Amino acid sequence: MKKFIILFVLIITAVYLLFPQTTKIHKSTSSFKLGRLKYSGGGDWYNDPSAEINMMKYLKQNTTIDLAEPDFYPVDITTDEIFDYPFIVLTGHGNISFNAVELARLRKYCESGGFLYADDDYGMDESFRREVKKIFPDDEMKELPFNHKIYNSHFNFPGGLPKIHEHDGKPPQGFGIYRNGRLCLYYTYETNINDGWADTKEHDDPPQKREESFKIGTNIIVYALMN
Repeated sequence: MKKFIILFVLIITAVYLLFPQTTKIHKSTSSFKLGRLKYSGGGDWYNDPSAEINMMKYLKQNTTIDLAEPDFYPVDITTDEIFDYPFIVLTGHGNISFNAVELARLRKYCESGGFLYADDDYGMDESFRREVKKIFPDDEMKELPFNHKIYNSHFNFPGGLPKIHEHDGKPPQGFGIYRNGRLCLYYTYETNINDGWADTKEHDDPPQKREESFKIGTNIIVYALMN
């Protein structure tokens, strides 16, 4: 473990040299695209590609965000394109794994103004928490209170996250990590919001649940772009 930490520190330093402090996420230079993060480890990062397309269509109808053409936009951590996406979604089932370079780049992304939204699609919780601890070894994900601005940035959710899918009978929870005074990582657990965005045929969610998923998705994106 000690050898890994030393290696991670060296890679972090190298990434910062390659991408100096002036590196910023491009929030206003182009139309907004909702990106999906690719990862290794065996989890299906690519599942339900209709989700982001439908979410972008909902944003177009219900916000004034300047949007690109609704599409499925995979984002590769190892390329500079990651810095063109102010908001990136991470989801899937099963194992998630990042190598040391990818961990360093994700940290740099978050510290440069990017927002990583992770939604547990059931089965990724353990590996996601493990990898987050590698990205931010000195930080703990903490549950956001119901009065946090993310729950009323566009639509009002006074009781916090809605429950979209039932998995283990647990209440939905939203966790975050702050860097430089800004929420840069938000993780939703036991709700499965991303499935609610997908085409109806995929999960047969009732209209009310789909509407709740789109509304809370709008809140998360609007909050991320405004802060």
